[in-house]
Amino acid sequence: MESRFTSFVGGPTGPWKIVSIKAISGTGLVHASHLELRDGLSDAEDVAWQLRGVASNLRYTNEAERKALAAVQPGLGRPEARCAALIPIRKTAAWWLLAQDERRAIIEEQSRHIAIGMAYLPAVARKLFHARDLGEPFDFLTWFEFAPDHAARFDTLLAELRASPEWDYVDREVEIRLERER
Repeated sequence: MESRFTSFVGGPTGPWKIVSIKAISGTGLVHASHLELRDGLSDAEDVAWQLRGVASNLRYTNEAERKALAAVQPGLGRPEARCAALIPIRKTAAWWLLAQDERRAIIEEQSRHIAIGMAYLPAVARKLFHARDLGEPFDFLTWFEFAPDHAARFDTLLAELRASPEWDYVDREVEIRLERER
């Protein structure tokens, strides 16, 4: 059985070569040459950094959206998906003071977060990990995988999400671009 917990370990080894680490807002992360995804909440040593998260239930998705996503969302690890991005995000204290229904309204009714993401499936696969309740430095870790010929589509997806009202509540975001080593 696959662990719900995942550790993203930035260090000298791993199957994913780090192409770039860019602070979008707030503090970035130190340089690492490779990334390894480990099942469980690893306590890695001699690495540049490690981010840990848990795959959880879909917290802001209604039933119709869940079914629509399941119908087109590809699995991770597709051979053609040699590009990836890890995007850790921390939301502001104001975000967490909102009620669940208020956050849902910002995410979908105002920002169209789920609808935007759906427009890029199945080209861009993704998996969300929650980190806030683990005491991690980010609230969410989103892992994306895509084929090299879908990189421009992925860039457009990010631009659309970052232009939405939801991103007014982001106070720290790092974009880590990767390529799978052959």
